[in-house]
Amino acid sequence: MKLFEPADFGALHLSNRIVMAPLTRTRAGAHGVPNDLLVEHYAQRAGLGLIVTEGTWPVQEGRSYPGQPGIETDEQIAGWRRVADAVHAEGGTIVMQLMHGGRVSHPAIAGTPRIVAPSAIAAPGQTHLADGTKADMPVPHELTTDEVRDAVQGFVQAARNAIAAGLDGVEVHGANGYLVHEFASSASNTRTDQYGGSPENRARFAIEVTTAVAEAIGADRTGIRLSPEHGIQGVIEDDASDVRATYTAIAEGLRPLGLAFLDVLHAEPTGDLVQHIRRTVRAPFVANSGFSALTTRDEAIALVEGGHADAVGVGRAAIANPDLAHRWERDAELNEPRPELFYGQGAEGYTDYPTLAEARAQVA
Repeated sequence: MKLFEPADFGALHLSNRIVMAPLTRTRAGAHGVPNDLLVEHYAQRAGLGLIVTEGTWPVQEGRSYPGQPGIETDEQIAGWRRVADAVHAEGGTIVMQLMHGGRVSHPAIAGTPRIVAPSAIAAPGQTHLADGTKADMPVPHELTTDEVRDAVQGFVQAARNAIAAGLDGVEVHGANGYLVHEFASSASNTRTDQYGGSPENRARFAIEVTTAVAEAIGADRTGIRLSPEHGIQGVIEDDASDVRATYTAIAEGLRPLGLAFLDVLHAEPTGDLVQHIRRTVRAPFVANSGFSALTTRDEAIALVEGGHADAVGVGRAAIANPDLAHRWERDAELNEPRPELFYGQGAEGYTDYPTLAEARAQVA
């Protein structure tokens, strides 16, 4: 079956077409430095065709969560080097998701005087601080036009750092209500300069970031994740015509780049909008339904065999099954994920899921 066949996405070699989705796990400690736990976690999952790391902040101001890793300091680069080396030693391919959280943060989390966004509009609700308390989402600083350009360069330097750390490429996080997504939505972007107003202007930041990253490290090592119609963290996209216009503009801006891959999170990956974006970008396409209880083997096979995707992103099943590709290829039984342990600081619910051989040995 095609799902289990190798593929080349630009310079990225995939041993199969099962992609580990970027998964926030908050195990990188107070300083965002990948540690022994992260090394073990990613190395365990090197049998997946492509690993996309958890969202990793490019600059301190873009940190969204306590325990989230960064790729800004020498220590963080060295930590990610250990992760990349461990994955490569197991024959895997790994790219880093570059995630600037934008307004989804708090100065007490970022460790900076401010957080930033396209407009001075707070994200709804509260966030969890490192001490376990909750705080209202603050009103962010509205980036000036010059500061927007600085933010682009933050992504560029982070991409260079990721390559210096030995990762095979990067994915620009343009989804899930974080900075790039905030620029794309009229709910979070009320600017009147060249980065706001029309769908084409709101698309500009995503295009500029991805273009600059591709120029810095090679388009054949660059991907982007999008999540159209994903109303999350206050980034509401419920006007179908505006959504289509915005993401058409993004897709048309990305098409000349020749990206390694396009990763789209959407409840209907076979639907017209997602397939329109795919056809317009013309890059290898990773589908991620992301909204079902668990991405199943049958769903993944159908997406690839049906020509709806070139690969399939998998989240919860990859958390619970470090050898997921091996299990799916043999149609073997699976571990059940433990959602109550998705976020934490220790090995439990992170590196203690057994392989198929280990699970069967425990039963025998």
